Amino acid sequence: MESGNILFALGLTLFAGLATGVGSLMAFMAKKFNPKFLAASLGFSAGVMIYVSLIEIFVKAKDSLTGLYGDKSGYWYTVLAFFGGIALIAIIDKLVPTIENPHEIKRMDEQSATNIKNKKLMRMGLFSALAIAIHNFPEGLATFIAALQEPTLGISIAVAIAIHNIPEGIAVSVPIYYATKSRKKAFTLSFLSGLSEPIGAIIGYFVLMQFFNDAAFGLIFAGVAGIMVYISLDELLPTAEEYGEHHVAIFGLIVGMMLMASSLVLFA
Repeated sequence: MESGNILFALGLTLFAGLATGVGSLMAFMAKKFNPKFLAASLGFSAGVMIYVSLIEIFVKAKDSLTGLYGDKSGYWYTVLAFFGGIALIAIIDKLVPTIENPHEIKRMDEQSATNIKNKKLMRMGLFSALAIAIHNFPEGLATFIAALQEPTLGISIAVAIAIHNIPEGIAVSVPIYYATKSRKKAFTLSFLSGLSEPIGAIIGYFVLMQFFNDAAFGLIFAGVAGIMVYISLDELLPTAEEYGEHHVAIFGLIVGMMLMASSLVLFA
């Protein structure tokens, strides 16, 4: 595997992960912040991830596994790996602390900042950072593997995940800023929480690449498809609904699917 491809894939995961820093900056410019735009962006991200997972990644995994194990057995392995990916990210989601809705956190702080202890806010921000770091780990691996196999696909996934990471950056930076009154500290912790994506890519590369073959590719790709669908349905769309109107999120979802479909046809 060429070093240039590895560096490109790693660069994409770094770009996606550090989008948490963009969310942090947006939180400090709240007067210019448009919740409907964010809702549409999150819906768009979900549309990209759901479409590419079910139409492209799942199919590539199935083709790889049916070529090795036959049509029926290969299809079963693909389905099991897909739901295995969903189970993995669901377990991670269950074990880590819940990330509070950053829009609600900010509104609550503005209304009753004098009644909330700084220690509690700091704890909230640190738990959010921990939760985001754990959630971003498999996302980094997904982006990295996709970029290695097909750079165009990797770019699409990286952009979708970057959009998804923006509100997570808000969730970290807002409570830490109100606790410390330090924009620098809030931005730094938010920025660092996104580093788990390239770390996930690096660890995944060194651990998994030595076992990488057509079977491993098919199973991992199917699992990645499951992870991305879960993230879209459990995090992106619910957060989009909380920020804006229902139809704004759905419009973003459809546009994201249409754009992803068009790009796959154009680059086929």
